[in-house]
Amino acid sequence: MTRIPIALQLYSVRENCQRDFPGTLKAVAEMGYEGVDFAGYYGYDAKAIRTMLDDLGLKAAGCHTGLNTLMGDELAKTVEFNQILGNKYLVVPGMAEEYRSSADAWLRTAGIFEEIATKLAPEGMVTGYHNHHVEFTPYENGQTGWDILFSNTGPGVVMQIDLGNALHGGADPVAILKRYPKRALTVHLKEYAADKELVLIGDGDVAWQEVFDVVESQGVTDWYIIEQENYPYPPMESAKRSLGNLKAMGK
Repeated sequence: MTRIPIALQLYSVRENCQRDFPGTLKAVAEMGYEGVDFAGYYGYDAKAIRTMLDDLGLKAAGCHTGLNTLMGDELAKTVEFNQILGNKYLVVPGMAEEYRSSADAWLRTAGIFEEIATKLAPEGMVTGYHNHHVEFTPYENGQTGWDILFSNTGPGVVMQIDLGNALHGGADPVAILKRYPKRALTVHLKEYAADKELVLIGDGDVAWQEVFDVVESQGVTDWYIIEQENYPYPPMESAKRSLGNLKAMGK
């Protein structure tokens, strides 16, 4: 079985990035991360960032980008920027209420994502959606926004499941991975604990071995991406410790 490389979602260390983006990338590489998932570019253009990545031996494992950047005239600019970065995963990390306010809104949004995916396919890129917890609140028909989106889109719309956020929303991430097989090209590894707020990977309620078994049996996931949004230690140390815990699990 091919090993899945590990990246860091840079939102985890956003204040460090704001102060010193090149230095933060260097520190992330020195921790042992193999890639980064972007959540902003801190005033640097794509060519400058690509040079930094290449110099540090890092890969672009994705970016969180607003839905508006994938629509209309903005799409071509977003594609060009990410082609320079070497990134093919254009993931929406949340949307305005108009796109998710009802079951009907989610159905319309699924159509938007499918249209974007069709336009990205010739570029070798995919779009996708990253969950928080609200996507798992059921509507009157019992369906959730997550189910509506992924039941009404094809494989060009990837499922970037955030494990901790899914648990927070009362969902079972293992069941979701099984329900939508081969849609999780990147997986956000975030811990969650019902009984405590500040946890690192491995210290909470995520059924890690079950997640690994399902993901790796499907054989399509290109990246595991650590996202640390609560901090038992300072953000950079928390990111380093979470990576160490993951490696201790054999990853």
